[in-house]
Amino acid sequence: MKIESVELLRVGMPLVSPFRTSFGTQSRRDVLLVRVITPEAEGWAECVAMAEPLYSSEYAGAAHRVTADHLLPRLFASGDVTAAAVASALAPVRGHRMAKAAVEAAVLDAELKAAGVPLGRHLGATQSRIVSGVSVGIHDSVPELLNTVGRCLSDGYARIKLKIEPGWDIEPVAAVRKHFGDDILLQADANSAYTRADARHLAGLDPYGLLMLEQPLEEEDVTGHAELARSLTTPICLDESIVSAQAAHEAIRIGACAVVNIKPGRVGGYLEARRVHDVCAAAGVPVWAGGMLETGIGRAANLALAGLPNFTLPSDISGSDRYYRQDLTEPFRVNDGTIPVPDAPGIGVAPLPEILDELVTERETLRPAGRVSVRRVPVSDARSGGADEPSGGTTPPG
Repeated sequence: MKIESVELLRVGMPLVSPFRTSFGTQSRRDVLLVRVITPEAEGWAECVAMAEPLYSSEYAGAAHRVTADHLLPRLFASGDVTAAAVASALAPVRGHRMAKAAVEAAVLDAELKAAGVPLGRHLGATQSRIVSGVSVGIHDSVPELLNTVGRCLSDGYARIKLKIEPGWDIEPVAAVRKHFGDDILLQADANSAYTRADARHLAGLDPYGLLMLEQPLEEEDVTGHAELARSLTTPICLDESIVSAQAAHEAIRIGACAVVNIKPGRVGGYLEARRVHDVCAAAGVPVWAGGMLETGIGRAANLALAGLPNFTLPSDISGSDRYYRQDLTEPFRVNDGTIPVPDAPGIGVAPLPEILDELVTERETLRPAGRVSVRRVPVSDARSGGADEPSGGTTPPG
């Protein structure tokens, strides 16, 4: 494809309610969107980097700058491109997987829209509806937690994931299991909050029949996860540690995980995410789709990926109302515990122009000949404000 221009947009998205995990509390998303414009079609993608470098070393402001100053000049210099060639064109820039993923995804969306091919079909999806689970954040009390879990189950979510940290782990898991019984699918996510010294304590989760314990140790400590896996009966799932298909292969080889969470932004794009899926499938390791508080842009693409055959566990792709009062796209809704995979070309959705115009805080347009314009929009209190509902109802980075 011939790329005429690329627009980088920053959007301020207040969450329905603040969400607390072991690495902080989030009440608003600073979203970086990438819009690729070609003669045949335009493509949209969302960078999942958070506002601050807490979940990962990447954050939205840095992703914006590295995209404008380093990634796009290399993309433009490569001439006419295909999505499959984007990763090699951007490879000289070290790291910045979330930013690279957004650039590749926007090119891929434009390419598939021009060809009239849905992203799910292109990736090899075999499922038309994705089972939807939900993440429940750290609460101030167990009764508040039980109320939130009860609402989630009433809304039809098929699986509950509890965020945990030291001091908020065994008790809330035990309380949820006792209150709602053995039939609900339940798992826990530590977001790297523990160390190897906590192995005996984490074994206290074993009696509660969890689907998995997600990322208990630091992302670099893959060997520690292998040791922990040998001391627990609860299956270990890796999230932050899986940054590529190669990383997945090595983690599986040493027994560091029995399950893998796949997030396209974390591994550098949907094409690499498909390779992670294939590595896990070949090893007999099931995968599931994580979430990073995406708007409808990122969520639509995640649904397409989650349709691949080895995604056999409930996803963290929830309905739009779990995140935002008003999504950037037409809202996604859970029906009978599932969400449909979009079947229109590309990711199948685009931002609603009037909503985008209301929430955008900055636009930067770049072309092969050079930067065209930067326009910053003052952010009103209404756009940047926090939440006015009780905490705990929003799906977190998973």
